[in-house]
Amino acid sequence: MKAQLLSDSLTESSFQPVVPDSDPELLDAYSQAVTSTVRRAGPAVVHIQARSGKNGQGGSGSGFLISPDGFVMTNSHVVHAAIDVRAHTPDGRESRAEIVGDDPDTDLAVLRIDLPDLHHLNFADSGKIHVGQIAVAIGNPLGLDNTVTAGIVSALGRTFPSRTGRLIDNVLQTDAALNPGNSGGPLLDTRGQVIGVNTAIIPAAQGICFAIGSKTAEFIASWLIKEGRIRRGYIGVAGQDVSIHERVARFHQLRQRSGILVHTIEKGSAAAEAGVEVNDILIWLDADELRSVHELHRLLVLREPNRKSRLTVLRKHELVHLWITPRERE
Repeated sequence: MKAQLLSDSLTESSFQPVVPDSDPELLDAYSQAVTSTVRRAGPAVVHIQARSGKNGQGGSGSGFLISPDGFVMTNSHVVHAAIDVRAHTPDGRESRAEIVGDDPDTDLAVLRIDLPDLHHLNFADSGKIHVGQIAVAIGNPLGLDNTVTAGIVSALGRTFPSRTGRLIDNVLQTDAALNPGNSGGPLLDTRGQVIGVNTAIIPAAQGICFAIGSKTAEFIASWLIKEGRIRRGYIGVAGQDVSIHERVARFHQLRQRSGILVHTIEKGSAAAEAGVEVNDILIWLDADELRSVHELHRLLVLREPNRKSRLTVLRKHELVHLWITPRERE
């Protein structure tokens, strides 16, 4: 299955209600949860129009304010290579939007607009997001401003490829209906906090939509605001999060109970030169625990590329220490 990105191209809280006795009361509780979310979050959602060529070609999508001084989060594919970007607020104002930073590898970008009295959203704690909780999407599908859809969080921890081919981790699946133009808009919990950035759908399916998780979005946003780009180290492996058997963890006195199982290794990569093997479980980079793929990506951003580090792996239940030098990804 191929996920389709959600920009509208012109060229081509967990909510736990007390369950009432009657259906009308149940419906009313659900409605109140959704309307309350929209009332809190709606003023912070903007309509983005991007022009990418001299002939006026471009597209549109959504975004949302993440600070009172005008920083806006959206998808990279909404604004990538645009020469002119405009943002329209729900109260009818328009502002030119500066691209502060763009990261195609996670399909996220940060813009900045210059308007007073801006409402902004906060990111939810991703550790408190649960399958089955209410999810509310606000955006501008097909140019229809301030459209609201609602559903639930269908699954956590999905991955899908960005335009660069790199897998985006920590992706939420939802059945809240998304359409072209929803790209970059927020997926919200019932407290009006952002649990994800709406990104893609599977065209042939119904009720299968994806949003980049709040943990990834908040982390990338902070670095784009600080640096304007992501300096990302690269070791050349593909893998997935796996559990470490309790007896193995106790034997090696490991505090962690998960690591990264290596599926493939790129020829000539830092991992290949270091001696990493398929089916190794990556567990430490120097003294930092590698509990998940997201944690590895986070560490490779925080560390300067070309810095020699000790990589510890579990290989057939034995600890093996390797020396690895992550490279800066072009």
